[in-house]
Amino acid sequence: MANVKSSAGIKPLIRLLTCGSVDDGKSTLIGRLLVETDSIPHDTVATARSVRRGGSTIAAGEIDFSLLTDGLEAEREQGITIDVAYRSMSLLNGSRLIIADAPGHEQYTRNMAVAASRSDVALVLLDAARGVRSQTLRHLTICALMGVSRVAIVINKLDIFDFSQAKFEELSADIAPAISRLGIKAHAIIPLSALAGDNVVFKGNNLDWYQGPTLLEYIQNQELAADSMTSPHFGIQFISRVDTFRGLAGTLVNGTFKVGDEVIILPGKKRATISKMVTFDGELQSAGHEQTLNIVLEPEVDAARGDVLHLASNAKPPADRFTANIVWLGESELIHSRSYLLISGSSSTPAIVTTIRHKVNIESGEHDSARVLKMNEIGVVEIATDSPIALSNYADSRETGNFILVDRSTLNTVGAGMVVHALRRSENVTEQAYEIDGAKRAAQKGQVGKVLWFTGLSGSGKSTIANQVAKELYALGRHAYVLDGDNLRLGLNKDLGFTKEDRAENVRRVSEVAKLMVDAGLLVIVALVSPFRADRDQGRELFEPGQFIEIWVNTPAELCAERDPKGLYKKAAAGELPNMTGIGQEYEAPLKAELVLDGVKDVKENTEIVLDIAK
Repeated sequence: MANVKSSAGIKPLIRLLTCGSVDDGKSTLIGRLLVETDSIPHDTVATARSVRRGGSTIAAGEIDFSLLTDGLEAEREQGITIDVAYRSMSLLNGSRLIIADAPGHEQYTRNMAVAASRSDVALVLLDAARGVRSQTLRHLTICALMGVSRVAIVINKLDIFDFSQAKFEELSADIAPAISRLGIKAHAIIPLSALAGDNVVFKGNNLDWYQGPTLLEYIQNQELAADSMTSPHFGIQFISRVDTFRGLAGTLVNGTFKVGDEVIILPGKKRATISKMVTFDGELQSAGHEQTLNIVLEPEVDAARGDVLHLASNAKPPADRFTANIVWLGESELIHSRSYLLISGSSSTPAIVTTIRHKVNIESGEHDSARVLKMNEIGVVEIATDSPIALSNYADSRETGNFILVDRSTLNTVGAGMVVHALRRSENVTEQAYEIDGAKRAAQKGQVGKVLWFTGLSGSGKSTIANQVAKELYALGRHAYVLDGDNLRLGLNKDLGFTKEDRAENVRRVSEVAKLMVDAGLLVIVALVSPFRADRDQGRELFEPGQFIEIWVNTPAELCAERDPKGLYKKAAAGELPNMTGIGQEYEAPLKAELVLDGVKDVKENTEIVLDIAK
């Protein structure tokens, strides 16, 4: 968020993002900006006159401007900028500029997306010789989604075309449809040559036909505004305990808090009054935008890191269902029905992408149907969180309208999201509590409810062992039920196929049914290939400790193929089953199974082992 020019005449701090495809000239452009505004040490400039990249055509004694923005020696050696490099410079009008030089290669779109989320102005480069490319459109789309309010489309390397006005107008017409469909209202299209220097800081002599601002003039003449000030909020970073008070420490954004204001703590919806606001400089009666402080409440209600304080008069209720734009950053595909960790500010909660509405075709802007999102694709999704979370619409506030998704197995960041709006049904569904719980229902049956989750390759013996276990439990007078994968696909899951996303949904549904049956006090026996570790782990999280028993029937693939009770391996060998687990699709063996059975052993022997746990 930008700092707004004050009445005292303090110039704003402007955050500028530069992006474009590889070799469009970002590094050279930024280097020239730094040099011609005298924002870089003279000895560094001297080095740029003598050091050359491999294959450089820059004449001896001339400045290689691109070297001035490479933050890592490794980047120079690779000949490609792989991370966001941040530089600070002084503008000619006294303003300060923070430049985020985003990587141009598609592989590093995630880096660019993160930088865009904190930028006020975006500079999107076009190489005049290459024109509008897919990565150009991707960057422009991400800038729009991330709420960058002002965009400069810079057509670089016009010196190659002798500074042709016709070429500039041709490229301007090519990019115009994308600007229109993305709703980018505050924009300019600027011709220049970063190498020659024309129209970067100074006009030069080669663009007499152009009457608009230079790039520097466009940047420093921006009048930046903060996010909507209608919803001030305060994210709690930690609880501060001192001798005289217990304070909630954090940063206030989007408005003003005053002593005496009634606030609501979300998502818990507890109300209190601000009795004191404390900084290192002493107590305040009023605090404003981007003020870091401690807030003391009366009464002293429970609050924790990740909670958010809103003015009680205009706070929106927390929700657990959202529609969001998402940029997928993970190397593995986004699969609906798989659980991720959603992090926003200092709060986090497990979340499931319940629906992928569509993906955005960056070439045409059309909405294409999609069952998955691949790396660097952009889509619109619906998300359900395990618990309500205080997120706002991204259009209202970039501070509280953004989140990331983290893979719960690898802890890698796999998605960056912007909330479109909360879904109304999140407010209309409330969990009902009943006096008779699962423990009482299980006690009535003289047993402890739990789920025995058999996993393994097709033909491993899962269903055979599960059936025998069920027979033995019945003979013992226990109440058990088998949820078999094939049987469920004849009814509850008949609409699902065998893709990764359908398998994830299959496991999710079976897990939810098993949870209900365990709550009914039953012993639930699940026999399901369930090939992916993340899906099984997600199922495990639905149950209390000790209720989920993962049983891996470890049978050699060769023996499974030899048994082939359903003829699946023969069909896979003939190319009729492309998603056959163990052949066309990987099986991820459990890492923390409570029980591992040797599928080569006799069924009776394995049954006895399981019964020892089940009973």
